[in-house]
Amino acid sequence: MPDFVVDFSHKTAIVTGAGQGIGKAIAEALAKSGAAVALNDLNPDRVDSLTDTLKAQGAQAVGFQGDISNRFQASALIERARDAFGQIHFMVNAAGVFKADPLQKIDEWDFRRQIEINVVGTFFCVQLMSRVMADEGGGVIINIASTAGHPNPIEQGAAYVSGKSGIIGLTKQAARELAPKNVRVNAVCPGNIFEPDMPTIENPINAMQRVGTPQEIADVVLFLCSDAARFITGQAINVDGGESFL
Repeated sequence: MPDFVVDFSHKTAIVTGAGQGIGKAIAEALAKSGAAVALNDLNPDRVDSLTDTLKAQGAQAVGFQGDISNRFQASALIERARDAFGQIHFMVNAAGVFKADPLQKIDEWDFRRQIEINVVGTFFCVQLMSRVMADEGGGVIINIASTAGHPNPIEQGAAYVSGKSGIIGLTKQAARELAPKNVRVNAVCPGNIFEPDMPTIENPINAMQRVGTPQEIADVVLFLCSDAARFITGQAINVDGGESFL
């Protein structure tokens, strides 16, 4: 099946968590669609590797290592991307972490770290980027959440579920406040998605009875960034093969 096709020539994007998995697929899809991309990841080797690969394919790409849960680093990422490309049209917040722990045994540090990256880091990026977009006439912000936060909690993951639920709440509030400023904000909620660094789910519980791919998440992100989605904001869109209605 062909990928979703859209022309983002003369557009620019920032993608956090771009070093692997869903974030990497989104960055690759945006670059393939013609957008200039600023790539962020906590791991410098991953972000440098992807930047080099995209540039070798003819894309405009710059990479920045940094921790978006640190407000100063999140701000520096946005400013360096603006220095490289000028106006930023899209921001995709895909950075996130997950650690499976039962509610009664999770360590406080693990809980706080997941909340700091998944929620606080996303908040910093939304707040800082929305200020810039509002001043420049508008833009699109996409937050990567999860069906674990909307509507199906998982077996073990109190911090992760809390964080992804928080992202959805943040998305809706941001969309409400930013709509008059021509900034659209939506969340994409992946279900069971195959990623090389994650355990394989042999019998996924969804209507399609298969695991999704990072590219299928990227295609939805491309749609939400495009003018075809110009009347969509404040939504948490499940991309889960029908998991959410079973």
